Amino acid sequence: MSASGKRLRDEFEACFGGLAAIGRDPAGGWTRLAWTDEDRAARAWFESEAAARGLTVEQDPAGNLWAWWGGPHSSKAAGERLWTAPGTSPVRPLRSPTGGPGAEPGQTGDLGGVVAVGSHLDTVRGGGAYDGALGVVSGLVAVGELARRGVEPRRPVAVVGFADEEGGRFGVPTFGSRLLAGGLDPAAVLDRVDQDGITVAEALAAAGLDPEAVRPDPERLGRLAAFVELHVEQGRGLVDLGQPVGLGAGIWPHGRWRLTLTGEANHAGTTRLEDRRDPMFGLAAAVLAARAAAAELSAVATVGREGVEPNSGNSVAGRVLAWLDARAERDQVLDWLLAAFQAAVEEAAGRNGLAVELDCESRSPAVAFDRDLTDRLDACLRGRGLEPVELPTAAGHDAGALAPTVPTAMLFVRNPTGTSHSPAETADLDDCLAGVEALAAVIEELACR
Repeated sequence: MSASGKRLRDEFEACFGGLAAIGRDPAGGWTRLAWTDEDRAARAWFESEAAARGLTVEQDPAGNLWAWWGGPHSSKAAGERLWTAPGTSPVRPLRSPTGGPGAEPGQTGDLGGVVAVGSHLDTVRGGGAYDGALGVVSGLVAVGELARRGVEPRRPVAVVGFADEEGGRFGVPTFGSRLLAGGLDPAAVLDRVDQDGITVAEALAAAGLDPEAVRPDPERLGRLAAFVELHVEQGRGLVDLGQPVGLGAGIWPHGRWRLTLTGEANHAGTTRLEDRRDPMFGLAAAVLAARAAAAELSAVATVGREGVEPNSGNSVAGRVLAWLDARAERDQVLDWLLAAFQAAVEEAAGRNGLAVELDCESRSPAVAFDRDLTDRLDACLRGRGLEPVELPTAAGHDAGALAPTVPTAMLFVRNPTGTSHSPAETADLDDCLAGVEALAAVIEELACR
């Protein structure tokens, strides 16, 4: 191994290990829920690692962290938003085929010159070390490597650590990116509570954010020319294709729904079977209905969380809460899955004397990543000897939240088992380094030439 290769390996391992040390659960896996002590420690880690590479860190009004290489300064010339590096001529912004804030519908727009990379710092409960973290670490290491080589940015570059992508605490996924882009109304979620009864507003305040000041930032988005998110693959497509790095083609539509089944609490020993209104029967039907509908429609559906009241071993339950996660290749297929699920649950509820409510907590439409940007990444990586393939994903990402307003693309790093949201989630070190080098090449192509 060359001296530069060893240096990159050592830097990646040290940077990744620093974040992996935060939120390690003694029972297994990692838990860094939004606006907790573990989350605050991860954000402090981000600021420290950014400062070590000479980057300036700021927090946006949605709670996301931005580490700047080159600075976010812009100037206007001939009606275009340009950034001028000291001692250079103004750099024309990248072209956006989809337009941008202020562009007329259907017209091509000129966006500002900022190139952003990154991912999220939070995890699910008992999750893996790579989800989100790999993208943030790779962004920091890639920028540090470029600076060490003497490469200078001609456009500002930002490494972003997005807030609460997983939604593991309050059930609001991609909180920071959707709020930033105006896709989430803060007033609609500030009263949401976690499992301990703490509201989003209270959690934000405890973390030092003013809940009343949390808002979108269209001006910041207007300066973005491109956002590229590197992420560990959550599946095994790249394993089967024999490639260490791939490109994202798009994101399946997906969402989360809260199911409430209400019956009648009663004594487990003295209540006759024919007299029971047991919502657990409704829950059993819901789990089976989700699996059956998903199998029929080539989709995926999961009932992975539930709450039982009074949750007593010698009582018939009185109420059950359950959460459905459903994803499909097309929005219409997702609608069909929900209709089949609801019909089966209501039929079971009718047989068991239960009341049913099904409420949508979040839903994200299908996302197609920017074609021109993806093609540019493809050409860049092929020029470095890689043979990237394009893969769709059924996992939600911050890139998907930004895609309606910013040219967006994704890089995936091979996951040898395909396991994710689990302590068993992993990626080989050589593949991670291939991802860092790919991201560095992309940053150099988009921002330094």
